[in-house]
Amino acid sequence: MATLQKIRNRAGLLVAIIIGLALVAFLLGDLRPGTTFGGQNLEVAEIDGESIEYPEFQKKIEEIAEVYKMNTGNNQLDDNAWAQIREQAWQTVVREIVMGSVYEELGIDVTSDELFDMVQGNNLHPIIQQLFRDPNTGQVDRNQVLTFLKAIQDGRATAQQRAYWLYIEKQIKEERVQTKYNNLVRQGLGSTKLEAQMSIEAKNRSTNIQYINLPFSSIPDSAVSVSDKDLKTYYNEHLDDYKQDASRLIEYITFDVVASEDDDANTLKWIEETKSEFETIQDNEQYVNVNSDQRFENIYQKKEDLTAELADFAFNNEVGAVYGPYKESNAYKLVKIDDFKDLPDSVKARHILIKPETVGSYEKALAMADSLKALVEGGSNFAKLAEEHSEDVGSARKGGDLGWFKRNQMVKPFEEAAFNGEVRKLYTVTTQFGVHLIQPTRKGKEVEHVRLAILTRDIEPSTQTYQNVYAKASKFVSENQDYETFKNSVAEQKLTKKVATVTENQREIAGLEYSRTMIRSAFGADEGDILANNDGSPIFELGDSFVIGALAKVTKEGTASLDEVKPRVELAVKKQKKADALVAKIESKAEGNDLEAIASSLDTEVKDATGLTFNSFSIPGVGSEPAIIGTLASLEKDQVSAPVKGNNGVFLIKVISITEGTDEDVEAEQKRLAQSLGYRANYQAYEAQRNAVEIEDNRAKFY
Repeated sequence: MATLQKIRNRAGLLVAIIIGLALVAFLLGDLRPGTTFGGQNLEVAEIDGESIEYPEFQKKIEEIAEVYKMNTGNNQLDDNAWAQIREQAWQTVVREIVMGSVYEELGIDVTSDELFDMVQGNNLHPIIQQLFRDPNTGQVDRNQVLTFLKAIQDGRATAQQRAYWLYIEKQIKEERVQTKYNNLVRQGLGSTKLEAQMSIEAKNRSTNIQYINLPFSSIPDSAVSVSDKDLKTYYNEHLDDYKQDASRLIEYITFDVVASEDDDANTLKWIEETKSEFETIQDNEQYVNVNSDQRFENIYQKKEDLTAELADFAFNNEVGAVYGPYKESNAYKLVKIDDFKDLPDSVKARHILIKPETVGSYEKALAMADSLKALVEGGSNFAKLAEEHSEDVGSARKGGDLGWFKRNQMVKPFEEAAFNGEVRKLYTVTTQFGVHLIQPTRKGKEVEHVRLAILTRDIEPSTQTYQNVYAKASKFVSENQDYETFKNSVAEQKLTKKVATVTENQREIAGLEYSRTMIRSAFGADEGDILANNDGSPIFELGDSFVIGALAKVTKEGTASLDEVKPRVELAVKKQKKADALVAKIESKAEGNDLEAIASSLDTEVKDATGLTFNSFSIPGVGSEPAIIGTLASLEKDQVSAPVKGNNGVFLIKVISITEGTDEDVEAEQKRLAQSLGYRANYQAYEAQRNAVEIEDNRAKFY
């Protein structure tokens, strides 16, 4: 059906609105649908006392996977897609259980009449509007809505389409229930006049100070004596600082598969033999996309954009001429002149940026851009609208003007609209920054550009190379089947040993592709074991490396023992003792409020910091020092503080001047604070409910 095709065409936006798959970019575990566990406990999680079994959770994953496949038109999902889908299923299950009883207790629901109104009534949900909007008129085609629903009802739609539609309906209902709950919470939030007055005073009060800083590094560690009693006392007083998750320390070596000289020679031979065919082919784009390791790039470049060698070839030959092969990085290349065109090398444009996170969604951002476009086309002043609505603060002050810019300076969709669009016309473009309303205002002089078709063949290891490296890994592991011999052989053979501390839900080890299998193995092994993959082999094939690892240490969840964190505790105690010593040193010299004299007696200098407010978080040239910012709130002009223990040293502060701002609009500040609380309610209300229930997450045992 045509509507289904439209759904696929708008997959990017729909994924963001409906599925929300881009939550966390995990790597896929080894488990695939259909795996059995032979007597193993099948509980994936326990949420607020409710058990979630593996078959139930896997069914949810498969349902979302089917929707994802329809959105993307891709039936083969890669590792990242599976990981994102599993995470989406988890978030969905947690939210349903956590919020289900809350909604029921409050009596929040969506009636059939409400659903009808959102799907085909007078108040269509943004998802429905997006699906059934006529691209030519920008209006929702209600007849198309009815036609599609009728096809669902009378059985003309496929089972897949019906399942997809039911999923959309469910998402619409869940979004509406969430909105009702968030609005309910938001109505209970507000700001008092006193809070607004205090906020204004904090923002208005700007302080210039002078300060002396005696850094902790001015006292050598050797000058500080720390006893076992000091360590135990500090440790017992700061137990919360030493909470730890369960973790495993893995030691491993890699046998990297790197292309050999023979692989290099074979790659060069292939591209040399391909050159004659490349010279005669007519459809360069198709040929490159089929045969090259890099896809055809539809970009035009001027002479200055190319290397001297390529520029000399490209601008002194005709279309169809081929250059190469030549080696670049880890590939051999052939370059063919595909086309010449006279194009402007720069453009001047202005824009209005609307961020989806500010207005609520991409749908609302697009709608706002359409409204602003209609206003400009109706005679409204673009610059004035940009000043009022654009969230690109830098250009908004200049009426949205971005000035002149060259190719490859902007993100691709923005650049294409600016360079390919007509001067003075308006274009709506979506990028990772949000929705842009763009208007090219001037274009530079046209100069000759060339489009090149580049055939690339990467130099990759052959099957024989893989076999040779695997043989080396096999020999090592056959001779070293326990941790002690592993360590000794690594040292004797002068191999590079790497270490990684991993947690149970961690998806990968930095630098090792698809290493979830090794992490799962570590949590199923005993300390001192050589790790084994799912097939029982001690050789993990991770990306282009064969990896052999051993479990060097097991750390249990809870509070780390003093012995485990002794170096950290010792550093903290030394810092504490240094702070006490520096305070005593300052107090012995600090007489009166002449900071220069005090600095001289301490053999240091006075420094300045200006424009500090209660909202400041750092001191220029020093770093984060919240203790100083807090102290300033209680100091008057010309007053010198008591010594302040900071993050980087001990400070003595003197207020030089205080400037009071002119903002006295308490009512406006009260509204701003209330609005800020309202925004936070959208996510904090749910997080509060989520944190109030006990969640036992066992997914790491299955995925």
